[in-house]
Amino acid sequence: MSASANKWNYSKGLHDLGDGCYAYLQPDGSWGWSNAGLIVDGGESLLVDTLFDLKLTREMLDTMRRAEPRAAAKIGTLVNTHSNGDHCFGNELVTGAEIIASKACAEEMRHDGGAKRLADFKRNASAMGESGAFFAEIFAPFDFDGINVTMPTLTFEHELTRKLGSKTVRLINVGPAHTAGDVLAYVPADRVIYTGDILFINGHPIIWAGPVQNWINACQLMMNLDVETIVPGHGPLTDKKGVAALKGYLEYIAREARKRYDAGMSIAEAARDISLSDYDSWGDGERIAVNVASLYREFSGGKTSANTAELFGLMAELRHSRRH
Repeated sequence: MSASANKWNYSKGLHDLGDGCYAYLQPDGSWGWSNAGLIVDGGESLLVDTLFDLKLTREMLDTMRRAEPRAAAKIGTLVNTHSNGDHCFGNELVTGAEIIASKACAEEMRHDGGAKRLADFKRNASAMGESGAFFAEIFAPFDFDGINVTMPTLTFEHELTRKLGSKTVRLINVGPAHTAGDVLAYVPADRVIYTGDILFINGHPIIWAGPVQNWINACQLMMNLDVETIVPGHGPLTDKKGVAALKGYLEYIAREARKRYDAGMSIAEAARDISLSDYDSWGDGERIAVNVASLYREFSGGKTSANTAELFGLMAELRHSRRH
């Protein structure tokens, strides 16, 4: 595709990838600072994900309308790549659109408490000790009040193809991995793929669901596709080198966590012990706590678990220790 020369510039806002494909980026890609995408052809438009709150989503939609006045003024299709709020909490602002997600994503959205749960956590954070302080810190920029999470209107299980003007968009469910249902949006003619949180670039991924092998398989799938430009769920635009780096990370922590699980180490002990020196340049290294917990749950067949408050407390400890 004839992408613009500055497509690799990691700055906030809409980036024209050429041929009617756009990426909306939000540096620095850390907690809640997600990316989205817009695909336009023949006067039709498809939006890949909304953002974490209404203010951010409204700003994004206004920017898209200025770039593509006719097509983005009436977005006909919205795809939610997964259920995390930073990819779906702005759905209500895309009025009249068909909202597509995997069946598992829709189930998670229906049962996870949505924006109200996060708003309540923020209000009560001061009573939650170190874990609450960490939660309040990472989600301070976002306003979860007044959000009415708008649910998908069409779900699918494996793969769904959508025509957009003359373009074909393949929606591929590769979950459970990051969450219960993770969708890739692939535009073959333009060699562009929007990955949702199957891809974090320059940041540690977080395994909420697993199994990790599904995520590794999803990375291999992307590497096997004819793809040039990759829009991750968080971080700068990338290519297959970025996919390979994340795949290597997942393989590494799976091996290291297994060694420590077999040695009888606790989740906290393993999270503290696994060396992340090869990934020092990546942000949010504290997520190793959640990743180890998810891997231990997988290794034990669901018998080993840690609650959310404990994991946020451990992440707070790890973040603090790495700053000093």
